[in-house]
Amino acid sequence: MGANGSLLEKEIGHDQFPSNEHYFGLVNFGNTCYCNSVLQALYFCKPFRDKVLEYKARNKRTKETLLTCLADLFHSIANQKKKTGTIAPKKFIARLRKENELFDNYMQQDAHEFLNYLLNTIADILQAEKQQGSQANSKGNKCTSDGAHPPGGPMASAGATQSAQNQAGGTQPPKPEPTWVHDIFQGTLTNETRCLNCETVSSKDEDFLDLSVDVSQNTSITHCLRGFSNTETLCSEHKYYCENCCSKQEAQKRMRVKKLPMILALHLKRFKYTEQQNRHTKLSYRVVFPLELRLFNTSDDAYNPDRMYDLVAVVIHCGSGPNRGHYISIVKSHGLWLLFDDDIVDCFTRTFCFASLPFFFFFFFFFFFFFFFFFFFFFFLFFFFFFFFFFFFFFFFFFFFFFFFFFFFFFFFFFFFFFFFFFFLFLPPSSSFILRGYRSQSG
Repeated sequence: MGANGSLLEKEIGHDQFPSNEHYFGLVNFGNTCYCNSVLQALYFCKPFRDKVLEYKARNKRTKETLLTCLADLFHSIANQKKKTGTIAPKKFIARLRKENELFDNYMQQDAHEFLNYLLNTIADILQAEKQQGSQANSKGNKCTSDGAHPPGGPMASAGATQSAQNQAGGTQPPKPEPTWVHDIFQGTLTNETRCLNCETVSSKDEDFLDLSVDVSQNTSITHCLRGFSNTETLCSEHKYYCENCCSKQEAQKRMRVKKLPMILALHLKRFKYTEQQNRHTKLSYRVVFPLELRLFNTSDDAYNPDRMYDLVAVVIHCGSGPNRGHYISIVKSHGLWLLFDDDIVDCFTRTFCFASLPFFFFFFFFFFFFFFFFFFFFFFLFFFFFFFFFFFFFFFFFFFFFFFFFFFFFFFFFFFFFFFFFFFLFLPPSSSFILRGYRSQSG
């Protein structure tokens, strides 16, 4: 990517190139674009990148995990001497395929599944390390207490009593402490259910790392989020068991956001299973997305419900189905929009103009088509009446002029047709947005 990197530096400009920033593409190891696109999006989520690099600086463990491989990759990108280039995430891919057999192949995978697996795995690793550290500290305290109290003393008795209470169900095991993954990505949903018989409202909170919303034709992100929180009526065989009524009753249910995350990851459910075809098909609907987002489906007790989010990264799937196609990512860095296509990095402005050409030339093509069509139609009517009244005088003149016009019309028609046909062959495939990352302006 040497040539591509030098072109990118020239396009951005040496004076405008962000200091202490590096734009490196990632090598594809056989349908690993799903991984590369998500990694690029996460790298340019600054809070996440800072925590990974901080983990790299503090971690002195020799055991290899998916987090250590990710930290090594981020550290390698951040400490390159060059501003642009290519890096092979070979170590990370090898560890990923070793830990999860789902990714241990050369088939196309789902970027959303990979993101969920990566974030949950990192959180599990951090929680396990915290638990090991607390156990080591408790062992040290136990050795000190054993030296101060004889066996069977008050401490041992209290420990035995607490253990018996836990076994008897007196207390529940403590909930794992949140990690910096949860601090960055985790939000809270509240599921509110109102019984239509007694009007009792019950609520249940549920944590999330990303929101998956349905899409429909000619919609927007705001509309998708509102649809996510639409009120649903539970009736017939789906009635709600009301504890106050002690029976199944009709109820209304809705989901709202109670705690907004620092970085909001939105997943558009583009792949839908159809029973007729017995496979997943892609919903290539147009979805309008803003550069700034405010959630309107928050609960009444939500903290800072007017928080604004800035769009920082987009993961895009290009193709017709989940098992085919290609993933790319578009990220925002220091006011610049960059497109990452595996080992290729490009400014998004030029690609955006190129991708918008099909819409422009679509209307341009039909404008000329209908112009020539109506021109030919009225011109034909005119000469028809002209021919009808002055057949004997202008027969040869009309025949010659009609033939000339007919040839002229079809010449232009086929010219524009073949021009646009071959031009569209070189246009990029239609893309659809799968995952968007919004970063809070206040967080």
